[in-house]
Amino acid sequence: MSWSTQQVAELAGTTVKAVRYYHQIGLLDVPERSANGYKRYEVAHLVRLLRIRRLSDLGVPLSEIGSMDGADDDPDGAIRALDRELEATVDRLNRVREELAVLLRHRAPAHVPPEFAPLSGDLSERQRSLLMVYSSVLSEDTMDRFREMISEPEETDVEFEALPPDADAATVEALAVRLLPVVNRGRERDPWSADPASDAPGGARRAKHTMAEALVQLYNPAQLRVLKRLNELLQESDH
Repeated sequence: MSWSTQQVAELAGTTVKAVRYYHQIGLLDVPERSANGYKRYEVAHLVRLLRIRRLSDLGVPLSEIGSMDGADDDPDGAIRALDRELEATVDRLNRVREELAVLLRHRAPAHVPPEFAPLSGDLSERQRSLLMVYSSVLSEDTMDRFREMISEPEETDVEFEALPPDADAATVEALAVRLLPVVNRGRERDPWSADPASDAPGGARRAKHTMAEALVQLYNPAQLRVLKRLNELLQESDH
């Protein structure tokens, strides 16, 4: 006895689209066609489809099912390997749920790093974006320090965030001058802040470049002029 694509899909509890996809990726052999040109599936095809569905239900990715064809020779080993993978998946999902709980508790956007969720309501969208970029290149220890540092914002931080793009030169200079002692105090209290990329997992050069690009693209022209002038003042104070 043989079945059409629709029939074998129904028997296996899957869809015609899935059957065709399994053919496409090499998981299921293409059957011979009958005289009328239609594919006719045999018991072996049905067994294969049921096997694919069973392994998929157990959490095995389609990309790995083909490599398990020899697992019948060592079923315990294959099952243990699958159990380890599922354990890792469960651990990851539990971590995700914990992070979601933190975000929900603080009503923070999903894209905010969970460790910054308690501060999210006090951060601008630009600051949140910066933290996302920073968290992609800086170490966890450095990000923890950042969290502690920004938990008590200075008045000048608020002024800097609110600075309009067309601020005049006098306003830019005045804000840079007011920021200088704030930054110097921060460096005395937290020496790491002078070079936060020093322990970056992917290397300091990569981290500094990424952070600089983020600043340039996220801050407005007046804010960038403040940062440039502040850097000049810091260099002068170091000499």
